[in-house]
Amino acid sequence: MTNLDLHRIYSGKVRDLYEVDEEHLLMVASDRISAFDVVMKEPIPEKGRVLTALTHYWVREFADQVPTALVACDPAVIDEFVPGFLDETAWHGRTMLVRRARMLPLECIVRGRLAGQAYDEYALKGTVHNMEAPPGLRLTDPFERPLFTPSTKAESGHDLNIDLASAAQIVGDQALGQAMGLCLDLFKRAAAAMAEVGLVLADTKFELGFVDGELVVCDEVLTPDSSRIWPADQVRPGEIPPSFDKQPFRDWLASQPWDRTPPPPPVPDEIVRVTSTRYIAAYERVTGRSLADWYGA
Repeated sequence: MTNLDLHRIYSGKVRDLYEVDEEHLLMVASDRISAFDVVMKEPIPEKGRVLTALTHYWVREFADQVPTALVACDPAVIDEFVPGFLDETAWHGRTMLVRRARMLPLECIVRGRLAGQAYDEYALKGTVHNMEAPPGLRLTDPFERPLFTPSTKAESGHDLNIDLASAAQIVGDQALGQAMGLCLDLFKRAAAAMAEVGLVLADTKFELGFVDGELVVCDEVLTPDSSRIWPADQVRPGEIPPSFDKQPFRDWLASQPWDRTPPPPPVPDEIVRVTSTRYIAAYERVTGRSLADWYGA
């Protein structure tokens, strides 16, 4: 709760969206964590700041090549659009001022390595998103070149992995071509940057939308919630590497006698602490910066 007179127009598993004016919104990343579309009761300290700081880092890192909806994360700049924001210190560092966008109704996933749902499908059918894939690949093996593998954006339930032909039926050939070009270019740039600090970007999910007719990157960008990021020296064919994400939380949850419906089991303090540490490490390893220097510390 804040003293700001803002209309909340959306509340997701992690983010809340507030109306600023006809052209701008506030996107606030909470410390909530979820699994199987169920939000846990216990927050993960600093998670929202990490997601926001990493998004800002990548957007600014490639600002000259990647169009974006992000306007600012600086509380002083946001205060110019939302008077009183400087006093809402709990929101500092986890809030993005963004331009309104007409969202592309696709999840734009780029895969550089075989992992996750793509591996499950490949092991079963030899395809990835119902598209032909090279034979003989093992878990974590790289593709010859990154793959653009879209999925639907479900209003309820789970997104469905689809092939390029199905994606074109949803958004049209021109928009799909634009999305592929933008996402593949950003993935290649980010993967190269991560490789320089000993990390592997296995896959990531982008959200895109149109602002004034231009297709731009929206929402979070290359964060632990939207990406698989592995230490390069711990990637071995056929094995699942440790990830800079909520893997400790997933591993603990998988051991619990829970039927994946509310209410979720209580998350132990140690799992909360380890998961928070993993998120912070992701930001600091990727950027070479301390989270203590980011807004809201």
